[in-house]
Amino acid sequence: MSVRRVMGTETEYAVSRPGDARANPVRLSFDVVAAADDGTRGSIRWDYRQEDPVNDARGHRLERAAARPDMLTDAPQLHITNIIAPNGGRVYVDHAHPEYSAPETTDPFEAVRYDHAGDLIMHRAAQEASRRTGNPVVLYRNNVDGKGASWGTHENYMMLRSVPFDQVAALMTAHLVTLQLYTGSGRVGLGERCEHEGFQLSQRADYIHTRVGLQTTFDRPIVNTRDESHSTGEYRRLHVIVGDANRMDVPQALKLGTTSLLLWLLEAAPEVSYDVDTLLSQVTLDDPVAAMHEVSHDLTLGIPLQLADGGTMTAWQIQTRLLTAVFEVAAMRYGTDSQGTPIWPDVQTRRMIGLWRQALADVAAVRHANDDTRLTMADEGSRLEWLLKWQLLERMRRRLGARSGCEASWSDPSIAALDLRWAALDPKISLFEAVKARTERLDDCDADALVAEAAVQAPETTRAWLRAHIVEGFTPQVVAASWSRLTVREPDGSLFGFDMSDPLSWTRTRCEHAVHDGLTQGKSAADVLRDIIADR
Repeated sequence: MSVRRVMGTETEYAVSRPGDARANPVRLSFDVVAAADDGTRGSIRWDYRQEDPVNDARGHRLERAAARPDMLTDAPQLHITNIIAPNGGRVYVDHAHPEYSAPETTDPFEAVRYDHAGDLIMHRAAQEASRRTGNPVVLYRNNVDGKGASWGTHENYMMLRSVPFDQVAALMTAHLVTLQLYTGSGRVGLGERCEHEGFQLSQRADYIHTRVGLQTTFDRPIVNTRDESHSTGEYRRLHVIVGDANRMDVPQALKLGTTSLLLWLLEAAPEVSYDVDTLLSQVTLDDPVAAMHEVSHDLTLGIPLQLADGGTMTAWQIQTRLLTAVFEVAAMRYGTDSQGTPIWPDVQTRRMIGLWRQALADVAAVRHANDDTRLTMADEGSRLEWLLKWQLLERMRRRLGARSGCEASWSDPSIAALDLRWAALDPKISLFEAVKARTERLDDCDADALVAEAAVQAPETTRAWLRAHIVEGFTPQVVAASWSRLTVREPDGSLFGFDMSDPLSWTRTRCEHAVHDGLTQGKSAADVLRDIIADR
């Protein structure tokens, strides 16, 4: 195992109609999703039968009668709200937000590319919705409105079900509380309703209220327990809901990659007899919810966090201990080179380790700098999203103060407006797009072109390839789709269901020949899928 695993992201976008404070966000969301349809895909239903939102990873089920309606995401909607994107992802309405779910990928770098492809898909849909309705529609990639509401940017990881969930929950708690040091996207205001002035690391942290739980829209937990694998029985899906809506490449990759490495640690530990319990005893926080808020609010980056064993560690120290643990397990599993460095199993893992080490070095440098020096830290700002945003907003705050002759407040409307512009997808108004050239990109050669390609081409190493090409090549015959199933109509009108639970079985290499032959020979979608089964 390595950093490589099946993973993907889900992003809910804020939606608005400029100049119209009374615009209904639900109606705007439907307009955007409808505009994502090319005119042929809107009739394809989402197959909710594989969803199980009340199944809890702690070993029990919540009674449906006891669940809040917004938890029952397996209930089909009354209106068509689902579009299968050309890249195999999904565009749909989730409550009062248009949402993009990226197709399944197999490493964090590919996952970032397909995540950002969603921004492009959704911006194009907003432009088309504006054209169709005659009114402007603008989307924002953020997590808060400053008035108490928050919406999600979720991550999903396939992992071995054999790992005890209490270990998963304990290790992820320590990690998710502290990784905002280098993955936070920055936010103006402290508290859910901006009760206090200031700037903090994370947009999402103030909206987390419990340690562990099944819910996602109220009393949000650090560790979500929804047990819905969308895979085979050997695996579970870890559904992470605490992350920020990053615009920059590096923090988004780190969010995905460091989490994947720690899941690998848990999976590999029994094989090499690594003592996970000792590691957990060293990093277990006494009150992780309070620590989540404290880390986000602490711009010194050095506040001591109370541990369950009575000691203290800073968030940076906890992250350093977690990285060290990955080195320890990797050395036991893969051996070391002549200098004692683990022999990492693939280039993606080696690259992610380098990013993680650099992130901790960046945080250490910023921690020991005063505000004037922090304003000039261009290298660190190219990788730490919260820092780059802070630099832009702090300069604005200082200019406003110089004009007025007194220190400007963080609650100044000009600063809040600039904060919102960071999140805008429309490059004409987006502050992020204006400074994107200052940020470190993951792809050295024409990164934007690769993102544009990812918006229309499915990943080749997962079942997303087959989903995308069946929908593209046989659109009128596709009745329903989900992550793990396709339902197509036979020539005689009956239905044929195709189980694709294993996300690594239906790749381009395995399926391309049958799909190509089916298209050139005029076969039905059902016959193509039967050919794929026969070739397996």
